Amino acid sequence: MKLIIINGPNLNMTGKRETDVYGTLNLDEINQIILDYAHTLNIEIDFFQSNNEGDLIDKVQKCSTLGYQGIIINPGALTHYSIALRDALACVQISKIEVHLSNIYARESFRNHSFTAPVCTGQISGLGYQGYILAVTYFYNCSQKTGFNKQQI
Repeated sequence: MKLIIINGPNLNMTGKRETDVYGTLNLDEINQIILDYAHTLNIEIDFFQSNNEGDLIDKVQKCSTLGYQGIIINPGALTHYSIALRDALACVQISKIEVHLSNIYARESFRNHSFTAPVCTGQISGLGYQGYILAVTYFYNCSQKTGFNKQQI
């Protein structure tokens, strides 16, 4: 199984900004934890981070042709206002899990709405880096089902 984790704007600053909200681990450390876990499940993981909305949209659109069976995405602030990213996610016919380090529903009111979640299979919010681990676990568990088609998680 091959998954991609896509992180949006400012996730590259994780561990440096608002550590009381996002934690003290930086993105490379989080990615290594995810990679180590995924390897125990025999899952291949690629990572992509960009502060540019267009780059994220381009990456999402290419996911199916690049052979990914699932997308784990933390759109960052784009969650709350990017119709373009939402539309790109809707176009891709593979499962998508939206992940947020913080609980977006316990924060400022403008963060309480996600444009991207309705076009994703599910959302994990507020569990820190463990949200990514849970998303990887979800894809693994789906792949273990009898008669499972790996192209349609």
